[in-house]
Amino acid sequence: MKMSNAEYARYVDSLAPKSKCVKNCFNAFWIGGLICTLGQLLKNGYVALGMTHEMSSTAVSITLVFLSAVLTGFAVYDDIAKVAGAGTLVPITGFANSVVAPAVEFQTEGIVLGTCAKMFTIAGPVLVYGTAAGFLYGLIYWVCSLF
Repeated sequence: MKMSNAEYARYVDSLAPKSKCVKNCFNAFWIGGLICTLGQLLKNGYVALGMTHEMSSTAVSITLVFLSAVLTGFAVYDDIAKVAGAGTLVPITGFANSVVAPAVEFQTEGIVLGTCAKMFTIAGPVLVYGTAAGFLYGLIYWVCSLF
């Protein structure tokens, strides 16, 4: 069977899955917004309990990281991420998930070679780069402040 390039292109287009870009963007937006709303509610609650705004921001970060780690441990966070996509990856909760998920996945290999070794496979480069960049920036700032 001979097909022209245009016929072949139409055939391929008919078999290709349709783009879900609008749906994916919408889900990422509302679920990511829901996570941020939860963060704001937590911050308001911490301030109402008497924390300063700076301390409440730290407490919110800790709480969101803890919640995402627990939800990852119970395999709930992955189900949310399947629907939300980038809406769960962009907030700080996505970083916590990237640390906990490999640790949970490789726990059968033992504490040292499984959980501890695999915990930083995804997040490790981010932590190393952040630490090195922070050190370098601090060093440059310190040298510049001498003059």
